[in-house]
Amino acid sequence: MNFPWKTTLNPLILSIMAAETKKMHEAVAEKIIALLKEGTAPWQLPWEKSTAAFDKPQNAVTDKAYRGLNALYLQLFSPFEDPRWATFKQAQSQGWQVQKGAKGMAINFVKTHQYYPKKDEQGKQVLDENGKPVKVRRTLNPPLVTKAWVFNAEQIKGVPPIAKSQKISQWEKLNRVEGLVKNTGASIAHVHGNSAYYSPLGDNIRMPEKTQFKSSDRYYATLLHELGHWTGHKNRLDRSIMNSFGTQEYAREELRAEIASMMLGSELQIGHDPGQHLAYVDSWIKILTEKPFEIHQAASDSQKIMDYLMTFDRKKELKQVASKSSTSDTEPVEVPDVERIPELSHQPEVKYQKQEMETTLKFGR
Repeated sequence: MNFPWKTTLNPLILSIMAAETKKMHEAVAEKIIALLKEGTAPWQLPWEKSTAAFDKPQNAVTDKAYRGLNALYLQLFSPFEDPRWATFKQAQSQGWQVQKGAKGMAINFVKTHQYYPKKDEQGKQVLDENGKPVKVRRTLNPPLVTKAWVFNAEQIKGVPPIAKSQKISQWEKLNRVEGLVKNTGASIAHVHGNSAYYSPLGDNIRMPEKTQFKSSDRYYATLLHELGHWTGHKNRLDRSIMNSFGTQEYAREELRAEIASMMLGSELQIGHDPGQHLAYVDSWIKILTEKPFEIHQAASDSQKIMDYLMTFDRKKELKQVASKSSTSDTEPVEVPDVERIPELSHQPEVKYQKQEMETTLKFGR
């Protein structure tokens, strides 16, 4: 898989690896600004063109996916194909060897607790039955944020080949997304026209007819973007979404929905259709230049959007379990219905102007 921007901006990617003293959010903000000035944004890539793009960055030892800014950083700026990463110590623990001269990428490591030697009333070290020091765990409040250098699996000798994921048909992928959308209970209206947007006043989404989209995955990518805005309702994640088109506040919300859409497209394996962002490029550059930490906050909010929407995917799985259980001798599993949020009645309706994109128009795009 070759992304053009990874080739043309290779020096930028290498420099981010070497920026040991720079804060992560500043480094990420700088690289995104550079890409925006080049005329694109990292999430404007046609991710759906490659199956490897669906592989989320994950830890090679724990198999846990990275989250928030770490996930965004590794997914957008890694020059490697393999999505697996590990620290030097983790590699050693598995009997693997980091290649000599390999340069790691610095991610944020949040330390929520620390172990301290246990001492008795006289201040002496307490030992266990084997004569080893006893340690007690203490919660750190606030948590300590430090750097952790990780190396890609391609830089580590001994890492087993990545397991091939089970091939899923396009029909199965789209059926999964449709189930998630249905479980949200969101009010979605399809109208023939060139508009796709979320209305805070009516708490509803307006979409063009499905036949207006070039493909079904383009349709669902657009719908997931609008659902990202839908999560901002005060009865859901309660973000500031009552903003006028053209303001920095509006651009901030658009940035969150766009990154969340990319994350969801990767998680659900339907890709990401970025559309046009000409109306927001200048605003994003200004925001990230003046406040680099904004990308950290945007990534954090985008992760929350994704987590919130993915709960509806899990509700689908629970309902399937309940359906199977109800046909057996065991008592069926109780699955709560998805509640519909009452419509807002005292907020001014905010509709957004869109730019035409072939036959597909998008909210704030």
